[in-house]
Amino acid sequence: MKKTLFLSPPSFDGFDGGAGARYQAKREITSYWYPTWLAQPAALVPGSKLIDAPPHNQSVDDVLAIAKDYDLVIMHTSTPSLANDVKCAETIKAQKPDTQIGFIGAHVAVLPEETLKENPIIDFVCRNEFDYTCQELAEDRPYSEITGLSYRQADGTIKHNLERELIHNWDAMPSVMPVYARDLDIKKYFIGYLLHPYISFYTGRGCPAKCSFCLWPQTIGGHNYRSKSPEAVYQEMVEAKALFGDSVREYMFDDDTFTIDKPRAIAISEYLKKLKITWSCNARANLDYDTLKTLRDNGLRLLLVGFESGNQEILDGIRKGIKLEVARKFMENCRKLGITVHGTFIIGLPNESPETIEETIRFACEVSPHTIQVSIAAPYPGTELYRQAQENNWFTKNDLINTSGIQLSTLEYPNLSTKQIEDAVEKMYRQFYFRPKAIIPIVQEMLGDPQMLVRRLREGKEFFAYLKERKQGSLIKA
Repeated sequence: MKKTLFLSPPSFDGFDGGAGARYQAKREITSYWYPTWLAQPAALVPGSKLIDAPPHNQSVDDVLAIAKDYDLVIMHTSTPSLANDVKCAETIKAQKPDTQIGFIGAHVAVLPEETLKENPIIDFVCRNEFDYTCQELAEDRPYSEITGLSYRQADGTIKHNLERELIHNWDAMPSVMPVYARDLDIKKYFIGYLLHPYISFYTGRGCPAKCSFCLWPQTIGGHNYRSKSPEAVYQEMVEAKALFGDSVREYMFDDDTFTIDKPRAIAISEYLKKLKITWSCNARANLDYDTLKTLRDNGLRLLLVGFESGNQEILDGIRKGIKLEVARKFMENCRKLGITVHGTFIIGLPNESPETIEETIRFACEVSPHTIQVSIAAPYPGTELYRQAQENNWFTKNDLINTSGIQLSTLEYPNLSTKQIEDAVEKMYRQFYFRPKAIIPIVQEMLGDPQMLVRRLREGKEFFAYLKERKQGSLIKA
């Protein structure tokens, strides 16, 4: 085996490389997701090491001190972080020129030719579902024999091997928990709506939904949900409990839509109840009352739900597959059952207008999830939204990020400017959170949990600093 380092490289302050593959800026409050995309192949490679630099505050010098002892470095990258990640790769090569360096991630999966041509420092990229591709690289197999690999040949030409089949036997995929325990400090990972410390991971990949903006199903995971059996998930959670004991307060199942297979989700939840685990997951806003109640009774605390918009025409246009009245009923049921909901919304999707933005703000305040995230539509290569933006000339000259990490809109429409889209983010946050209906539950949460009191005070300070920074950026831009 080649001595292999899996690396999420240092980036600008507050940028979460894992989430940044889908959201192109740092968060309003300190937030870091687990590097599952790297941890999964790392679990397949004996003797490998995983570095997740951003949450651990590791600098390029810190990375170099470790990388000098490795022969193969596989880095996770994204559209907004690619230039930064290439610079890190250059420093590693400068220190040890014979290090093989390759990239994984949605961007390089979609644009392997362009990535390799524009960045000579990169030896290879792994396309699509890359776990076993990484394993075979670590086994030092010849590049020519590894499916799913694009690479630079000795004469400088670029070769694209045959596609690798998607993984169907997920029960054979090793758990990421030992990698987390070995290489990560779980106390470094914060998500505002999850209990701390938390752990997030996947039990499968792929999503049957066809949302035009969503990155993973259109670039890596596909639209067929392939997952571990309930029994395999149970064994993974038994292992997690043995590794972390009671130090983890919540487990987050980060599958694109964990509840799409309701019988499986219920079966898993029954195992989680036996283990006395508090858990959360992604879900669509169409789960019925009985299913919600069963999951709650088996330890479900929170659902992460993508509402996206409060305008039905926009939802239909992005193929969300959800009706607003169904989402309203879903939220009513969650309130009845005491299930906490974190809602995500997107400003600047096709058909957006000043009027539809107001509809989304009103809808969010009406259904009133416990917390929200407001993002700007990000048309990444490989998505339907990217193709639409190209065909309709919606792109502006803005980059996906700026030096501060504040979200910018790369889209504009005849009836909606980039400034209106960007200003709507702050407006929605202010109108949602500065209401008694939003403030009172958060205060009650703080009073009932000393740790949450400290967290919310810190997050409040960060949130107001974010709003101030955002406003200053808008004034400079104007």
